[in-house]
Amino acid sequence: MARTDGDSWDLASSVGATATMVAAARAMASAAPDPVINDQFAAPLVRAVGVDFFTKLVDGELTEADLGDDPQLNIARFANGMAARTRFFDDFFADAGAAGVRQAVILAAGLDSRAYRLAWPAGTVVYEIDQPEVIAFKSRTLAELGAQPIAVRRAVAADLRDDWVSALRSAGFDPTAPTAWIAEGLFGYLPPEAQDRLLGLITENSAPGSRVAAEAVPATMDVDPEAVRERMQTVTEKWSSHGFDLDFSELIYLGDRTEAATHLTELGWQTSAIPTNGLLAQYGLPLIEEDQQFGQASYLTAVK
Repeated sequence: MARTDGDSWDLASSVGATATMVAAARAMASAAPDPVINDQFAAPLVRAVGVDFFTKLVDGELTEADLGDDPQLNIARFANGMAARTRFFDDFFADAGAAGVRQAVILAAGLDSRAYRLAWPAGTVVYEIDQPEVIAFKSRTLAELGAQPIAVRRAVAADLRDDWVSALRSAGFDPTAPTAWIAEGLFGYLPPEAQDRLLGLITENSAPGSRVAAEAVPATMDVDPEAVRERMQTVTEKWSSHGFDLDFSELIYLGDRTEAATHLTELGWQTSAIPTNGLLAQYGLPLIEEDQQFGQASYLTAVK
């Protein structure tokens, strides 16, 4: 079903299902030999969501051979990409903590378990923002697993298209204190103008010394949107044969958008970015060959 204004979801439908997909990839990456991440909560969270396709991936009942050998659809390569992405944001929070930042915000948190698994400095408060059903499910499931957050965790049930800033402040957020913000796997699911508005609101609520890390999607001037949709349709057709029917092309926004790094620089941040292959190389993971690169993201960090 195509996106609509004000649409909502749980972790088995629409945009929420992509959060479960990413958690499944983190679980696979964590189980790999010499893993670059260790997300011990990813697999039990995926199993709790109960989408059979993702549970089979986590449990090794679906493999690369089952899903085809197209390099763009290779599930092992996807897991490597999510491992690098996860480690990038893990390291970002570690660096922010080492610099004295004690307030963190995870935008569109999904099944993110960082409040429970990272070595947060004492006194750190982690705010997680997501749809009410997503927040409620994760909080309940982790409690049932007996997990205890390492940082002070404050869940904020709010839609990023609504007045999430008021909800964040009501939860105790202090805009006068330096903050570490992350937007992981988010921008592609926002219309271009919503991305700009989000970065503006982050800036307005960031004290000097604040930091941002984000996965930046390419503008359509660099990528053929129809080619992206065709590739996603291929994924949909292949995965639907294994019982999971979700059209990824209906979930994203491919309109022309301002590069996130450029916009943050214009808003007064000192910004740097690394391409996907640079990130894979940094963590010792296989690179994406040039003829297989297709709308690759970049990973940016910014300091105010």
